[in-house]
This record gives sequence, structure tokens and C-alpha cells, in this order.
Amino acid sequence: MHLESCRELKRTLFDSPTPLTAAVDIPWLGLGITLTPSGEYSLAVRVAEAGPAAAVLSRITAEARDEVDIVEVGHIRALSSPTPEDLQGRHRPLVPGVSVGHPAITAGTLGAFAVVDGAVHILSNNHVLGDSGAAQVGDAALQPGSADGGADPGDAVARLTAMAPLSDDQPNVVDAAIARLDDGIGDDPAAYPDGPIAGVTPWPPTETDVSKVGRTTAHTSGRITAFEVDGLQVDFGGRVLTFDDQVEISGSGGAFSDGGDSGSLIWTTEGRLAVGLLFAGSSSGGPDGTGLTFANPIQRVLDAFGAQLVESEA
Repeated sequence: MHLESCRELKRTLFDSPTPLTAAVDIPWLGLGITLTPSGEYSLAVRVAEAGPAAAVLSRITAEARDEVDIVEVGHIRALSSPTPEDLQGRHRPLVPGVSVGHPAITAGTLGAFAVVDGAVHILSNNHVLGDSGAAQVGDAALQPGSADGGADPGDAVARLTAMAPLSDDQPNVVDAAIARLDDGIGDDPAAYPDGPIAGVTPWPPTETDVSKVGRTTAHTSGRITAFEVDGLQVDFGGRVLTFDDQVEISGSGGAFSDGGDSGSLIWTTEGRLAVGLLFAGSSSGGPDGTGLTFANPIQRVLDAFGAQLVESEA
């Protein structure tokens, strides 16, 4: 179907007088858009468990005239820190993909460098730099994160400037925060695998092959399997929040991400254009069942802070 038809169907299903989840006990159900091999669009349906949602899935399939892509993804969680692995040591100058975090959390990933009001900041998730909103402006950002040994005063590299709020009452779009670099802390914004990022992708994305570099799984590749996913429910350590307008990525030959990769920048492999800010992943789903990764659209992230990605040359 056409892109606008997909968007209208999504709105219709969510705004129906009889909500999608009425009369059945299902954990959550999200709707997005996926690009088909023929170049058309179809409705991307993501559900924690397909069995309890059978009636709802049947209704959606009928209303979409079978133009649906249904995936059971299991439990989705904000990607927190596992055992320290690659990219978890101390790095000066700072480079994308290294371990970073608020002192109160374990560790996440430094996704990118962004300019706000003429000053260079590091960009990652709110749940990485802002302790999911519990931090205070001016708090330190450690590199490496505390799970990777960051604790000394010399590990503080930036100060929290702003956090995009995380709402319990309405859908979120952005899980992001920025921290201004401390004086004397160097940065190398071009140091992504295979070279610098060339800019920000237009929307909707037409290039589906993507890459990322993260604190836990380092450089991985995958493809965008859905976008504008609404109704996504993400577990932040027992606090479940809803997200709309998200980007879904499936890994190539394995998982695209794992715990501790939160905050990674995702870019198109061919054009090297920034697509999203990684923030969560599921326990199952995807072609090989290793799970799906979810990201905030990067332009929405940058707009939240009036920021621009740092221009860099290899």
C-alpha cells in the first residue's frame, strides 16, 4: 500500500472507539511501517506474544487487506550494561562507541558529538547520561562508565546539560541526553568504523542497510525492518514507558545490539547518514530470532536540544 495509507491505517486502528487491546489481555502491541521488496509499504505489527493477541491480529490483518508484517518480539528492555568487553577502556581523545555513563548507572555508549550553542557535547540516552531523569544538570558523565571502572575524578569528561523528559503518562519519542565536554577533553568525531558520518538521512529512510558501533557489541550491521513504530512498550527496570515513531532494526547474521550499546548512533551503511539513536532491544524476533533493536529518529533527538551533529572530516 502507499505510505500515507499505512500512516492513516495506523491512526485509524489506534484511535478506534474499540481500542486494539480491548477484550483481550495482551502485554502490548505496536504498529509501524515496513518497506516491502517490491518498493511498496505494509503495516508492521509488533507484539510481545502472538497467541493472546490472535483476535486482534486477525482484525488488523483484515483491515490491512493482508498487507501486514507480524513479528513476535517478546520482552523489550532498555539496553543496560553487561560484562565489560570491547570499547570499554579509557579513551582520550573521546571517540564514538566508547563506554560512558552517569555515575549512578552501569554503562552505555557515547553515540555522537553534537554542537549546541557553539559548544561540543556528547550525545547518548537519558537512561545513560541522565539516570532516566533522576540526574541533575551539571552531573558528571564518566568515561569509561562505572561498570567499566570509571570512578576517579579523571574519568569525568563532560557535564550534563539537558535531558529529554521521559513521560509515564503519554507516549515518548526520544530517550536522549547531552553533556557538554569539559575543558581539555579532546574528541575525534570522525572516528567511526570506515570513516565519518556524512549527515542526517531524509525521512522516511530509503536506505535500509545500517551500521552502528557500541560499547558491548562494537561494530555491527543490520537493516531497518520497520519505522514510525507506535505503541512500543519498553521496560526501564520495572518502569514501563510507551514510545511512538520508533525505528526497528534487525541484525545481519546475529543480534544488532546488546546491553550496554544504548546510546549508539545508527547510520546508513552506504550513504553514511545518521538514522537513529539506539535505546532498547527485544529478547526475540528478527529473521534469526536473536531479537530486534529500537532507535529514536535522530532528527527528533537533535531537535529536542537544538543540536547539530559535529561536522567532521576523515
